[in-house]
Order: sequence, then C-alpha cells, then structure tokens
Amino acid sequence: MTDIRPVTPERWPDLERLFGANGAYSNCWCMERRVRMAEYRALSPPERKAGLRRWVRSGTEPGLLAYRDGAPVAWCAVAPRPEYAGLATSRTLRAVDDQPGVWSVTCFFVARGHRRTGLMTALLKAAASHARRHGARILEGYPVVAAELAGCTGYTGLVPTYERAGFTVVAKPTRARRIMRKRL
Repeated sequence: MTDIRPVTPERWPDLERLFGANGAYSNCWCMERRVRMAEYRALSPPERKAGLRRWVRSGTEPGLLAYRDGAPVAWCAVAPRPEYAGLATSRTLRAVDDQPGVWSVTCFFVARGHRRTGLMTALLKAAASHARRHGARILEGYPVVAAELAGCTGYTGLVPTYERAGFTVVAKPTRARRIMRKRL
C-alpha cells in the first residue's frame, strides 16, 4: 500500500534519505525550476540542498512524499506557479495565460526499485488534492513525449501518466514537451 504525505519539516529526513547523496538527479535537489537558471547553475550542490531544506522548513509543503512499508520511495514537487522563478524565465515553459490559482508540478523522483509501479499517477492525483486544499484552481505539469527514456529525461513525467490522472494538453512548446492542465 502507498501512503502519500505532504513534505513538512518533520519529513525532511525522509526526503533527504530518498534523494540520497546525489540529491536525486545530479545534485539538483529539485531547485532547477525553483530559481532562475543562472542562479541554479551558480549554486553548488550543498547550496541547492540548503535551498530545498529552507523551502521545506518554511512550512509551505512544497511537495509530496510517497511511502511504502514506511519507507520514502517517491517525490513530487508541487507548489503555486509563482514560486517557481525558473518557469517565469523559461523560453518553453512560460505561462500560457494569466489564469489565477495555477499550481505547477515540476519534478518527480522515484526510487529505482519502485519505478513503473504507478507512483507518478498516484502522486499526480494526490498533488491535485493537495493543491485544491490550498486554494488552487488549476494544476499544471510539463511532461515529455518519449517512447523510451534515457537518463533522467522523464523527471517531469510522461504524457500518458498525466492523461491517466485527468490532465489535458494545453500547449506544445517543443516537439518533446507538453504543458498539461487539470481544472480543480
């Protein structure tokens, strides 16, 4: 059974354990979209980790953790779109409109032994509930279109996963990227 919980300061050790020594994907610590790209590149891995820790300690619940048998096995970053400075300056992921109450899902990390078990879909559904509880009207994500994944290319999710969670395509900024939304 999977248990999905918001990341709170008390759950920081679980997130840290899930991400491991390499900070999920190449020491990103889920900060690539949180800050502008120039700032992200200038941050060292320990600074990225500290940035995520501050975000978690702020009490804003910037993501969800999935647990199985009491162990953290997956993460989903979800927060109001304005909290992601990297989205505002992205050439491909700029806002598609000025709708109020848009929240964004920017990243997933699933532990190796738990991939391809439905965790992304479960996390997306939980993210919709979480965002709705906090006043969101729309949940948005940025999945890729890919027959096969190489490296961490699927960290934003896959189009079929979003479709299973009730999202629809609202923009096609590149051949491989979609912006998908779900009204809450």
